[in-house]
Amino acid sequence: MSVTELSKTPVAAPDFTAIKGRQQAAWRSGDYALVGVTLQIVGESLCEAIDLRAGERVLDVAAGNGNATLAAARRFAEVVSTDYVPELLKKGRERAEAEHLPVEFRFADAENLPFADASFDVVLSTYGVMFTPDQERAAAEMMRVLRPGGRIGLANWTPEGFIGQLFRTIGRYVAPPAGVKPPSLWGTEPRLVELFGPQAADIRVTRKSFNFRYRSAEHWIDLFRNFYGPVQKAFLALDTQLQVSLDADLRALIAQFDRGGSTLVIPGEYLEVVIVKQ
Repeated sequence: MSVTELSKTPVAAPDFTAIKGRQQAAWRSGDYALVGVTLQIVGESLCEAIDLRAGERVLDVAAGNGNATLAAARRFAEVVSTDYVPELLKKGRERAEAEHLPVEFRFADAENLPFADASFDVVLSTYGVMFTPDQERAAAEMMRVLRPGGRIGLANWTPEGFIGQLFRTIGRYVAPPAGVKPPSLWGTEPRLVELFGPQAADIRVTRKSFNFRYRSAEHWIDLFRNFYGPVQKAFLALDTQLQVSLDADLRALIAQFDRGGSTLVIPGEYLEVVIVKQ
């Protein structure tokens, strides 16, 4: 086949249903909540950045174990918390009940939200919606359910930050799905403009860091290898020799970012994003 013929060969579209099935399996493995709960401060910061008001109707998309959900509920918003992993919704519900916070929890796919147009004043997502395989569809759904003049608040890991580099390292061992854009693109301003710009009156981006604070590199690797689904699944997919190699690469990555000295402190860079709908 000639180069010209190859260029005309249609490229198969990604099977988003199959990809999401694998993602669900990854996030259901381990116990993400043990990692997720350490990120609570990010949800609090995002609610302040978006100037959340009591009584506003709020949707948390790909909410995980509910960091942004709880932050919004603590500010007396009317919150609907959604995720497509039932185990994570259960963790969020348990946290809300422990704090006596009224929250509605709904099983929902970020790419097909079961809500009417213009249903919410605010839509939030902290390190959640960025992992959807169909990025355009997820962004369009967030905009669809948001009222005119409403706000979207996002926290997205950057490509060059620690978590962006973590997924890049894992990708050298376990190839990401073909045809799917990297999640870390949500951590770049040009991509956000592509996704939301046509319907946005304003997009404000602030580069921030969340500090991962652990006892040591061994402590971080042990927790993430056993409880953080994507890392756990990566190790399980490899033979013993490659597991040793991945472990060594993760230790090198940690050493590159660590600024803690006697204990581990890793700044994880992310974008705090506030989008106002036209």
